[in-house]
Amino acid sequence: MAHSRSKRSHQGTGDSSKEKSALQRSNSLKHARQSKPNGLTDAQATKLVLRLMAIPGRSGEEQKVAKFITNQLCRAGANPVAIRSDQAHQKTPIAGQTGNLVFEMPGTLRGPRRLLVAHMDTVPICVGAQPECHGQRVISSDPQTGLGADNRAGVGVLLSTALAILRQQLPHPPLTFLWTVQEEVGMQGARFVRLGLLKKPQLAFNWDGGSPEKLTIGATGGYRMKIDIRGRASHAGGAPEMGISAIAVASLAITDLVESGWHGLICKGKNRGTSNVGVISGGMATNVVTDHVTLRAEARSHDPKFRLRIVTAIEKAFTRAAGKIRSVDGACGQVEIDGRLEYESFRLATDDPSCVAAQHAIRAAGREPELAVANGGLDANWLTARGIPTVSLGCGQSNIHTVLEELQLDEFHRARQLALSLVTGSE
Repeated sequence: MAHSRSKRSHQGTGDSSKEKSALQRSNSLKHARQSKPNGLTDAQATKLVLRLMAIPGRSGEEQKVAKFITNQLCRAGANPVAIRSDQAHQKTPIAGQTGNLVFEMPGTLRGPRRLLVAHMDTVPICVGAQPECHGQRVISSDPQTGLGADNRAGVGVLLSTALAILRQQLPHPPLTFLWTVQEEVGMQGARFVRLGLLKKPQLAFNWDGGSPEKLTIGATGGYRMKIDIRGRASHAGGAPEMGISAIAVASLAITDLVESGWHGLICKGKNRGTSNVGVISGGMATNVVTDHVTLRAEARSHDPKFRLRIVTAIEKAFTRAAGKIRSVDGACGQVEIDGRLEYESFRLATDDPSCVAAQHAIRAAGREPELAVANGGLDANWLTARGIPTVSLGCGQSNIHTVLEELQLDEFHRARQLALSLVTGSE
């Protein structure tokens, strides 16, 4: 059956179909900019973070976490081509399964590119976590494991933000999401991330421990050391005087550091720092004078010069101790120390663009930002050192790295809303 078509003239009326469509797009965009983005529901986001915390993935073993993130993004409609991994794990001191995971989103609004960061790895005590909710608290039901909210809560903040944008087609400026590897062993993922994948962000936000209103704008620098002590083995009952005990050398050196104020919290005049001998291993039997001991130690300070003084004090203490433990024939122990800077300290200015944007978002949510400087390292240390000044926000974790770790869900959800606010703005 034929249908007749009538033609209508719209000249001079400004009411053509193209003009109507443009007007509708303009009004829609204006409304999107003025209205508050919705995001995932709290229940959806809680389910997501519980699933993330249950995935094992200590440093170097993040592949299952990266696969989960990738699957979630693709199911929400992400272009698989925009999801990429680098080869950072091939440059790190420990072997890794996978590199950093990057998801890039071209902007639908004009504005500076924003980078969102969170690390995928957990400390070993969190492997096997069984997260369960107790009201607004999440703990591991296994009392022998940590929860892994450090930093699967941060991973959840980034992932829920990306999913909200994809599912609801929220307008946004250019965005890059970065899930890093091996943060817990010296921020190695951030150290070796392939910068070209990040697309030159002008604002950068890292989600890690603490409350959402806590803005960490600086952090200490850390130097790590491997100390090898060589002595001489002998029978501990038949001829102990012929031996040189590497354990005795280590004991004297540590005692020296403690008594002289160079171990633990270090206060020398106006200078502040910390040091710790965290690992010691050696010996095979009680009836053998131990001839080899390996220790791992660290020194931290916001002041690079004072940190060097701490390192020097540690080196001198072990050298002195090696000279004091001698065999009956006058031989003494030997010490070899191998150290490296794990991450340098930094401090952002309070008027740094990322810091200003984060403070504005917190105040817009009706809360007051708290500026802080951390005595631990963050991915922000290396990102800032590599030319991307990065401010860090918390997402509700507490008692991290212990079996008492918890996630406060109300704080986690506030962190998600802050993230969504930061990445859907056009300023």
